[in-house]
Amino acid sequence: MAAMKERIAEDLKTAMKAREQLRVDTLRSALSGFTYKRSEAGVDLTESQELEVIGRQVKQRIDAAAEFRKAGREELAAKEDAERAILLAYLPAQKSRAEIEAIVAAALASIPESGRNQGAVMKAVMPQLKGVADGNLVREVVTAALGERGA
Repeated sequence: MAAMKERIAEDLKTAMKAREQLRVDTLRSALSGFTYKRSEAGVDLTESQELEVIGRQVKQRIDAAAEFRKAGREELAAKEDAERAILLAYLPAQKSRAEIEAIVAAALASIPESGRNQGAVMKAVMPQLKGVADGNLVREVVTAALGERGA
């Protein structure tokens, strides 16, 4: 979906005209991520690779905001949160905790009792949730579900 890259480039032009510096910086960062990934891959990016780049940048901002909060730098954490919000607009809608719990429950039902462990469940659910759910949240839900079942 080179359309995502084109959409971001158009949004960048709009943000530059409107002098929205935070948005400009964030979108430039996204385009830079595409360029870096493209040079790594040696070919044009697929839709899933573009989503992966944006997803990785969102995760980096979540991690950075958490670190800034630990250090008492709330203003920098707020900037990271604002950048994350801008990038999230380019990702598919994220699954809710309830939707993730339903997918995990279905996966648990399909895994034999003897093979139920966190790794097996994560392996079963992540292909369905890749790009539409935060991995940490999925792990949290899986751990809770396994705890309830006494596995």
